[in-house]
Amino acid sequence: MSAVLDVRGVVKAFGENVVLRGVDLAVDEHRVVALIGGSGSGKSTLLRCASLLEVVDDGQVLLDGEDITDPRVDADAVRRRLGVVFQAYNLFPHLSVLDNVTLAPVRVHGRSRSEAREEALGLLERIGLADKSGEYPDRLSGGQQQRVAIARALAVRPRVLLLDEITSALDPELVGEVLRLVREVAEQGMTIVMATHEMGFAKQVADTVCFLDRGVVLESGPPDQVLGDPVEARTRQFLSRIIDAGRL
Repeated sequence: MSAVLDVRGVVKAFGENVVLRGVDLAVDEHRVVALIGGSGSGKSTLLRCASLLEVVDDGQVLLDGEDITDPRVDADAVRRRLGVVFQAYNLFPHLSVLDNVTLAPVRVHGRSRSEAREEALGLLERIGLADKSGEYPDRLSGGQQQRVAIARALAVRPRVLLLDEITSALDPELVGEVLRLVREVAEQGMTIVMATHEMGFAKQVADTVCFLDRGVVLESGPPDQVLGDPVEARTRQFLSRIIDAGRL
């Protein structure tokens, strides 16, 4: 099975601060990869490099075998093949929920308004927000806004869905509704790379868990192994703190 997303030796620094130190990560189609690690470990920067929101200093990122970090590549064309959701919902406040979801399919992908609207309404139905299609984002809860953000990312029919700490800004009681949606999307075969602090969710849903520490993938493997019986002492130390905090 060839990787849909293939990160090879990626290095990224901000001034003197080297955040990624030669990261390798291969994500096969229909698989879910969970990135775990402490603050500053490089999870978010890795996702930003993969989505071309940051320029890599060295290494390559391949999407369906194409080197998308080649300077000659049309970055906007690449981003059309990716769905990205951040912890901040980033919905357009002046657009309705429906218009937020249909904007990229119409403006960027050139689909007809009727086709985009029909698909968007189907997505909103699927996430339980069809009755909110005419509402504006500020009338929704944080969990509802994040579910709309995921629907907006899915509306572009991405090859890979990149999720960066999408529950971090939510009140605890709203986390579950967002994670249920991600679980459903994963079960339907979407290829997903997600940075998360939700270890229980990663254990249940991910096919592979990667522990990042100081800019490298220190340990990677099936959830039961990485989360249940880690090899590296640093992984065990990180997880012990998570367990003490009641998050695993």
